[in-house]
Amino acid sequence: MKGFIDRAKDFLQSEDGPTATEYAVMLALIIVAAIGSIQLVGDKVSTTFTEISAGLPSGAVGS
Repeated sequence: MKGFIDRAKDFLQSEDGPTATEYAVMLALIIVAAIGSIQLVGDKVSTTFTEISAGLPSGAVGS
């Protein structure tokens, strides 16, 4: 039992596990932010192109 407690203490004091976990959390947050930004910008660009297309004369589209 004492060996288990010593290993648990070593694991909790080790810097390797928390560091890897911190990197994983930061990566997940970056991915979520990137996906949200791309989606937001993509919607705005799509709306802009739709408005431009609607404003052009009918013969100019697809020429």
